[in-house]
Amino acid sequence: MKELIIDATVENIERVTEFVDEQLERLECPVKAQMQIDIAIDELFGNIAHYAYHPEVGSATVRVEVMENPLAVVITFIDNGIPYDPLAAREPDTTLSAEERQIGGLGIYMVKKSMDDITYEYREGKNILKIKKNI
Repeated sequence: MKELIIDATVENIERVTEFVDEQLERLECPVKAQMQIDIAIDELFGNIAHYAYHPEVGSATVRVEVMENPLAVVITFIDNGIPYDPLAAREPDTTLSAEERQIGGLGIYMVKKSMDDITYEYREGKNILKIKKNI
């Protein structure tokens, strides 16, 4: 397991993505899966940066674990911010046009659709969100 503790700021999304991508390259992760993971990082870490500690800045922990049989990567985002379960949000109505759709919710919807598993729990004052992608 590899771990990065970093300030939860929008400016650090790129650093988090680089950290995870380093681990994915060691696994020879397919480009499509890496792109899906990168999009998920942008959405999930971006949400932490924007909302977890607003208007203050706090830290976030990003863990990367490799699972075997089948080969998969599990990325865990942990913060001490405001409790928020993104999985509880209502899914957007994708049958509506972009103009008719309500703002918000599309990013987490895309993450749910592109990952093989996603879980959330609030434990001991921490938001813990895990995504899993089979490689």
